[in-house]
Amino acid sequence: MPSNIAESINAALVSARELPIYDFLEEVRKMFGRWNCSKRKEATQTYTTLGKKYQEMLTLNEAMSTRMTVVPSTEYLHTVNDGGRNYTVCMLERKCVCGRFQVDELPCPHAWVVLKSKFLMPEEYCSNYYKSNTIVMTYDLLMYPLPSRNDWNIPEHVAEEVVLPPKWKRPPGRPKKKRDKTLSELLQLKNQHSCSICGQGGHNNGTCRNAPRNK
Repeated sequence: MPSNIAESINAALVSARELPIYDFLEEVRKMFGRWNCSKRKEATQTYTTLGKKYQEMLTLNEAMSTRMTVVPSTEYLHTVNDGGRNYTVCMLERKCVCGRFQVDELPCPHAWVVLKSKFLMPEEYCSNYYKSNTIVMTYDLLMYPLPSRNDWNIPEHVAEEVVLPPKWKRPPGRPKKKRDKTLSELLQLKNQHSCSICGQGGHNNGTCRNAPRNK
């Protein structure tokens, strides 16, 4: 998960990486400010108990549970039949054999059947992190804009400090903009074109020798 987030941010900052360090950091601050404002606005305009994304996931799970049947074993333990296969659901521990209930922290389709049979509210079995008021608090932190450089109040000892160049020399050639591929990616075969007539590679339909000839 951290790797995926870093890749997404790097893709959004491709053009900004060509700027000097100060301008680059300013572009990063602006980007996160826009994202933060957009998410906060979306959360404040949500009138459901859960956020928009998680409400859609909950609705999808409800639709998937329409043809399932439930057999109670105890007050909290139930058996759900889904297409001939049985799943055990424990509402006390919020667990299901399928694993989605405890991983997503949302009622899975099997837990939905149990909730409907007991006339319980599904939002009570969702993580608090998915609720609208929690999402609003997440993006409540403001990102203040920086003043102009002319208005900066720089201490004297900082202004007089001499910044030395780095100890390491820059390698020759242009700096890399693409990441180094792993060995598994390098060993993968490239896409090969195949003939539309016989399906074999190495030639096309114009040079195919397996094409039926007209008598």
